[in-house]
Amino acid sequence: MKETLQKIREEAVARIQASKSPEALNDVRVSVLGKKGELTALLKSMKDVAPEERPAFGQLVNDTRAEIERVLEDAKKHMDQIILEMKLKTEVIDVTLPAKKNQVGHRHPNTIALEEVERIFIGMGYEVIEGPEVEYDLYNFEKLNIPANHPAKDEQDTFYINKEIVLRTQTSPVQARTMEKGKLPIRMISPGRVFRSDEVDATHSPSFHQIEGLVIDKNITFADLKGTLEEFAKELFGEQTKTKFRPHHFPFTEPSAEVDVSCFKCGGKGCRFCKGSGWIEILGCGMVHPHVLEMCGIDPEEYTGFAFGVGLERIALLKYEIDDMRLLYENDIRFLRQF
Repeated sequence: MKETLQKIREEAVARIQASKSPEALNDVRVSVLGKKGELTALLKSMKDVAPEERPAFGQLVNDTRAEIERVLEDAKKHMDQIILEMKLKTEVIDVTLPAKKNQVGHRHPNTIALEEVERIFIGMGYEVIEGPEVEYDLYNFEKLNIPANHPAKDEQDTFYINKEIVLRTQTSPVQARTMEKGKLPIRMISPGRVFRSDEVDATHSPSFHQIEGLVIDKNITFADLKGTLEEFAKELFGEQTKTKFRPHHFPFTEPSAEVDVSCFKCGGKGCRFCKGSGWIEILGCGMVHPHVLEMCGIDPEEYTGFAFGVGLERIALLKYEIDDMRLLYENDIRFLRQF
């Protein structure tokens, strides 16, 4: 048995000395000292050894194991030292080289435009109120003077969850919910994502963002609406900006108007940007319809108000002279880096 142990030790030492990598050393460890290794198999044969010889035999096996483990450890230390020296020679670090810059993100063009609009209206004393994107038909249509069978409720224009629940087509439901609370006066804007069944092209998307405003108080007139929107346009597009109101129709306002601003690119002279007209349409507005006030529990004889709505993407497209709305959603880093 001594001869067997001696042979195992000599062969193991020879294999260790011939090893050229940590993996080769590990192979030796497993094949000799592992659960199915040669020494382990020898220990399992101890039952064949005479009882009086077993203590001496066990001691010999343990001595052999300790010797092989010592040689393995020395070889591993020597190999690790060689590997480290090779790395130090090949992996030279030049501390004089400039550091790698972190790729730090920044705000999306939509977010920049939204924060600018919020800053303007908060400066006028408005508060920012948000609401649910999945809305009841009652708030999205009925309370905004859009009754059943109205064209705006056509399934081609609106995403319905069921007969009573829709994906909101505007952020006006937030205004209806706020009016219902009865806490007057109201000065608010309601930004958020809205949904319409539109085909995707350079100026349309089934999902986009709106910012709608609402003022309810005593003695509010159309002059207050005009003054507010003129100030907004000048803050957003520059002091020289002029505004023009064109009659329009919205179910929840009466009278209603579309608002144009003088082209900030050509100063109103006419250019490619404004299609030669000198004016650019930016939003819709009007005085809150008395019936809308009544449905939300507000006395139209005592209170009046105005409302307006602007597309956030439209502001971003105009402000940064982007000619395709789809660029805002494609997350192309080459595009986003420009902002």
